[in-house]
Amino acid sequence: MPKPNPARLRRAATTAAVFDDSGRILLHQRSDNGLWALPGGAIETGEQADESIVREVVEETGYIVDVVQLVGIYSDPKSTTITYPNGDVVAYVSLLFKCKLTGGESALSDESIAVDWFSPHALPEPFLDSHRIRIDDAISGQIAAFYR
Repeated sequence: MPKPNPARLRRAATTAAVFDDSGRILLHQRSDNGLWALPGGAIETGEQADESIVREVVEETGYIVDVVQLVGIYSDPKSTTITYPNGDVVAYVSLLFKCKLTGGESALSDESIAVDWFSPHALPEPFLDSHRIRIDDAISGQIAAFYR
């Protein structure tokens, strides 16, 4: 049986908008492409979405969070399809959660070459473009989830 074309598959993922008391947002610089981005990743088999983002944040940044609110659902293939350095192409449906910081400390991993806090209005470069709208959505104050 031929291997499915990853570009024709969708995968569920989560991202986190974590803010400190000064209103800065937590970002990490990805080791796979060097771009700054929100922490997040694929939901693993047997895992709920809220469990996924708590795990991803601690894995990629060292910080411990609790989920506060679903901010939005992002599924436009133009902004959620990623080609990885090894050639894999994955189209995600990503859930963005606003999270509150509850512990931990900055730590690097095999997925992160830097972790830091930034003003949402002064993002570092190079930045993952598809995450800009997610940050705008997270700071909008809207209660209902966005669907993009």
